[in-house]
Amino acid sequence: MKSLKVVFFGTPEFAKTSLEAIHQSNHDVVGVVTVADKASGRGQKINQSAVKIYAVENNLTVLQPEKLRNPEFLEQIKNLNADIFVVVAFRMMPKILFEMPELGTFNLHASLLPDYRGAAPINFAVINGEEKTGATTFFINEKIDEGNILLQQELDILPNENAGSLHDRLMEMGAGLIVKTLDGLAENSIIEKPQPEVAEPKNAFKIFKEDTKIDWAKSTKEVHQFILGMSPYPAAFTTLKIGNDDKGLKIYDGKFEILEHNQSVPSLEISKSEFKIFTKDGVYFPQELQLEGKKRMNVKDFLNGFRNFDEISLS
Repeated sequence: MKSLKVVFFGTPEFAKTSLEAIHQSNHDVVGVVTVADKASGRGQKINQSAVKIYAVENNLTVLQPEKLRNPEFLEQIKNLNADIFVVVAFRMMPKILFEMPELGTFNLHASLLPDYRGAAPINFAVINGEEKTGATTFFINEKIDEGNILLQQELDILPNENAGSLHDRLMEMGAGLIVKTLDGLAENSIIEKPQPEVAEPKNAFKIFKEDTKIDWAKSTKEVHQFILGMSPYPAAFTTLKIGNDDKGLKIYDGKFEILEHNQSVPSLEISKSEFKIFTKDGVYFPQELQLEGKKRMNVKDFLNGFRNFDEISLS
């Protein structure tokens, strides 16, 4: 099989797995582009991306431009003489860059496009209670996640699966799909096709802090899926009033029961042995949670930290 010369663009662990798969394949990684190192935390420790760490460990050429239009960077990339660029979990690329290689530039997206275009496809597939999702490789153009499709692969979402678990499974599956795409392009056996026109495609917009608050007015099932879809990151939250203080409470996991009740909605019933929140059509039982200023814990340990339950309510 023909070996393609590849420049890889990516940053987090999700991308590193794809880089590793390409590096271990028949294809030749001639360069790796990732985010610049950043200082963070109290000691201003320098943090390197997962992609950079892997590339350095494997003696791959690493470029970390501040700006993708920088003439010096563009010249460095051009001199690598790549056949194709592969992008996984990176930032938007200018046309002058993605049109550079002869075979073009393709991206891996963690959904079955055209559904769930955007920054958080894994989270929203779980939040919306989808039974399946998948991954798509597609050629990049000037519109976000709208280029011609190369390959797609479906993946079932497991019952009560959270976004973290689905992320890890898509990460592994997506890495294999990238290698299949490179193989197909090398052999000229893939027919690219435009994305289907969909009247109302499902969106996966970027998630901000205010988007992570739990809406207890929704159905119990919707609340459950929202919590799973935000777990473990960025984590769904609600607010407890403890005495005179309002405290944020992140909920990572739980179970629920659909039942009729005459409790006000939302309200909580909390004791040494049980923590339940009443919704419009049932009850939600948090199982893994984290009170503001505390570590993540199971509900039993959480309840053991209180003495006076009468002073706790939903804020």
